[in-house]
Amino acid sequence: MNRHLSQNDRLGAQPIGAEAPIISITGLWRRFQAGGEAVAVLRGVDLDIHRGEMVAIIGQSGSGKSTLMNILGCLDRASEGTYRFAGKDVGKLDADALAALRREHFGFIFQRYQLLPDLDAVENVEVPAVYAGADATRRRERAIALLTRLGLGDRLDHRPNALSGGQQQRVSVARALMNGGEVILADEPTGALDSHSGKELMALLKELHADGHTIIIVTHDPQIAAQAERVIEIADGEIIADRHNVEPRRVETTQTEIRAAASWRRGLDRTGEALRMALRAMGAHKLRTFLTMLGIIIGIASVVAVVALGQGSQQAVLENISSIGTNTINVYPGSGFGDMRSGRVRTLRATDAEALASQPYADSVTPQVSANATVLYRNTATSASITGVGADYFQVNGRSFTSGSGFGADSIRDMAQEAVIDQTAVDAIFTNGEDPVGQVLMLGRVPVRVIGVVAASTGFGPGGNNANVYVPYTSAMSRILGQSWLNSIAVRVADDYDTDQAEAEITELMTRLHGGTEDFFLQNTDTIRETIQSTTATLTILISTIAVISLVVGGIGVMNIMLVSVSERTKEIGIRMAVGARRSDIMRQFLIEAILVCFAGGAAGVALSFALGQGLTAIVSGARLAYSTESIVIAILSASLIGVVFGFMPARSAARMDPVDALARE
Repeated sequence: MNRHLSQNDRLGAQPIGAEAPIISITGLWRRFQAGGEAVAVLRGVDLDIHRGEMVAIIGQSGSGKSTLMNILGCLDRASEGTYRFAGKDVGKLDADALAALRREHFGFIFQRYQLLPDLDAVENVEVPAVYAGADATRRRERAIALLTRLGLGDRLDHRPNALSGGQQQRVSVARALMNGGEVILADEPTGALDSHSGKELMALLKELHADGHTIIIVTHDPQIAAQAERVIEIADGEIIADRHNVEPRRVETTQTEIRAAASWRRGLDRTGEALRMALRAMGAHKLRTFLTMLGIIIGIASVVAVVALGQGSQQAVLENISSIGTNTINVYPGSGFGDMRSGRVRTLRATDAEALASQPYADSVTPQVSANATVLYRNTATSASITGVGADYFQVNGRSFTSGSGFGADSIRDMAQEAVIDQTAVDAIFTNGEDPVGQVLMLGRVPVRVIGVVAASTGFGPGGNNANVYVPYTSAMSRILGQSWLNSIAVRVADDYDTDQAEAEITELMTRLHGGTEDFFLQNTDTIRETIQSTTATLTILISTIAVISLVVGGIGVMNIMLVSVSERTKEIGIRMAVGARRSDIMRQFLIEAILVCFAGGAAGVALSFALGQGLTAIVSGARLAYSTESIVIAILSASLIGVVFGFMPARSAARMDPVDALARE
């Protein structure tokens, strides 16, 4: 090959003098645990390598040559002894400092190429420069230039599986040179190549040596070793020979540098690389990604839909309460709604209502009794709620007439057989479209004439959304129920009167009327509103808690799948570490992937909750959901937080791998 990778000026061949070696190891041992004992692979190795040398380390399989290369390239650590690179004690460096050494000074050429399969040729070559913080434009220009000079100008956008073995090895060489490649470590570089490609690669390594790169080749092939300046033979973990094939010489060259981007830009580039790889990993395993997200989707959809349903139902009820006013006080028998004896308390009388109506705080007052009965009209029968009311009932409850009129005082006094019905009853009874006013209905055995129609019930209070028929309470008590007591009394407080003061005065008056016995209780619409809000909030919290459990289960699923992903991509982790990725870079990549999975799951869950809401409102009449931006944002942020929490362990596991172990994993 006659291609040259650098146009740097050469100073000519000079003998290696007293200059300190770039690599110096003394008394180096490397032991591995095998069963219950330590096996020494390297035994007290001493070795100096100077800048610009081309060295071949030769030995049979198991001799320790690859272990030595891994230690020289800072992929592995010595068990004992000293390793200095450019005077720096490598044994005292932490993981990130070792990554910096690999990134800034070493280039690796592996026997099996070790390219990232999801990246094209240019992107593979760029990876070391990304971690070095190089300017994006400059690094891409350099990657293209290196590949072009290596004869791959027409293969820039090809992924490794679309390249031949020789082409993949040239991409590996370009990657080794990306950050300068001061020291190039080649592990059996021709082992996977045919003879022609092997010769081309050796010619290329000689050119790199001529350009001033320090070349260290690990091989078992004597013919490859013979092409180096210096041959170091190793057997059973010890150097048994160190000879020069030619007179040592040194070629100096200006180190190639790529302009670094601004510090904020370097961090952004590394994050962008992690994001791209996370997206590609998700795209490469679509089904697994979807199944991973499924728990998050179900959990988020449940949370958002339940909260929306709770808020919608609460809003509907509160609107209904508001429609009857917030200044209504109801008097009921017993000590409270939970009083099981209230049905036997029969002390509320019509005289109580009359006494309350005469008070200054009373705008209007109505007694109430209620029952259920079958309503007959010609051949139509329907079940309805029968409510006996006073003349002021419709004013107290803010009900509006659509036709006819309500009861007068005479109707109450004469126990008139008259009725007012709501629109729901009209729809159920007058199926042929008759005008209800003036028609006669049978309430059980009691005939009544319809004198008015009011708008349909709001769904709150007696009768709910049933068909409702209202008759004078005197008529209901004497003709239908046969009772002398009231079920309740409703008092509408005057607008200019304080409701709390009115409530206190009603309590005082009723206690006095009942001979000092407080056998009743009061409830106003504000209390009802507070009760409904409290109950709705409690139910929402309860159901949301169940949904959160689903989210946690989904998060555990994410963690498990991410741990599997780390195991499957161990080789990728090793490659990235070998070219200079920091632990934080590896951790960021897998953490971003976990967050993306959960964020996408959260977004899909929100979309599913909208679909569920549409289906529920279509199936269940009157169902109402109120989605809030706050709940949606919180849901998605919660999903992302789960990605952080449950993705941390797999990401940390990936970041703490030793490069040499990761590269050895198949």
